[in-house]
Amino acid sequence: MKSEVRTVSLATGITVPCFVQGHLEEMVDDGGTPLLLLHAWSESWRSFERLIASLPDVVVVAPDLRGHGGADKPLDGYSLVEVAQDVAALIEALGISRVHVLGSSSGGYVAQQLAVLRPELVESLIMVGSPLSLHGKPPFADDVESLTDPVSEDWVRNSLSWYRLLHTVPAWYIDDRVRDGLAMPASVWKSSLRGYYEAVPPTEAGTISAPTLILWGVHDHLVPRHHQETLAGRIPGSRLKVHEETGHLVLWECPERVAGDVRGFLYT
Repeated sequence: MKSEVRTVSLATGITVPCFVQGHLEEMVDDGGTPLLLLHAWSESWRSFERLIASLPDVVVVAPDLRGHGGADKPLDGYSLVEVAQDVAALIEALGISRVHVLGSSSGGYVAQQLAVLRPELVESLIMVGSPLSLHGKPPFADDVESLTDPVSEDWVRNSLSWYRLLHTVPAWYIDDRVRDGLAMPASVWKSSLRGYYEAVPPTEAGTISAPTLILWGVHDHLVPRHHQETLAGRIPGSRLKVHEETGHLVLWECPERVAGDVRGFLYT
């Protein structure tokens, strides 16, 4: 299946790169629904490369979010609502009427906000290690607030230790995530994190009606199980699937299993 990275100008005033796998326009013309991937804080669309490789026949759309990767990096616009508005603007710019949305970690928080803000765009949700709430400072917020430019490679690499890994992750993949972090100026590290933890949690701001699958790792020390159960309880008909022997970064540790979950939820 063909793939390309497009440069997309959004009605919200920024330009973002967007990876597209497959014949998007043909699928949309035929009434199909592509899979939109939303990456986590400090990452880029490339964090999904191993997942995409396990979904070679799926039409995929994966942008860099505001301030991340190759996206524009304005000084403002990093509230959760504004980032979700960017995603809605991307969907519209690509001529898509509805999407399946998969969000990893804070990308799942953006997905929730999109489903509350623009429910007509969201066919279904898959949230991988996605929080119920990020309200209040996370334990590493002070480290982030101390950042100055240029952000050092050692700092970015050490920041990955905030997330416990129980499976071996390829060195090239870790190196790519370090490059993602280095692509962000200190101001974006700070503003984007604040945008998440200062936001009203989406399921407190509105309701989500889209069919939803929630994936969670048993050893996730950032997102507790009772929060996932509460999140599932707030979304009618949602399903919580627990992955044993994985931590917060299920996508990093077990992309093939996540691909199987996607197929089982969307295509069977």
